Amino acid sequence: MPPRGAFGGEPGPAPSAGVYPNFPILITMAKVEIYVWTACPFCIRAKQLLDRKEVAYTEHVIDGDERARQAMVQRGTGGSRSLPQIFINDQHIGGCDDLHRLERQGQLDALLV
Repeated sequence: MPPRGAFGGEPGPAPSAGVYPNFPILITMAKVEIYVWTACPFCIRAKQLLDRKEVAYTEHVIDGDERARQAMVQRGTGGSRSLPQIFINDQHIGGCDDLHRLERQGQLDALLV
């Protein structure tokens, strides 16, 4: 699946600081991938954080696809089968809680540039 833009739409032009002077602009160059199930609440929560940060990401929907899930497990660390699983620049970040922890600790933006 091709990368999605913020809020699930097509990527658009980045706003300039002159247009939104009170908001920092995060320009992402990182390759972000997220493995999800369509109705998974943790997957939705993780994608909402990425969308709020206007991060483009590739979404791998693996609903009921055991082969895809096994490929995800082999890519990750620790053999986790839970969803979502998030990778930034091919580095396994973990799941939803791990993504939000990085954000709270102020470490997520550094991984995204």
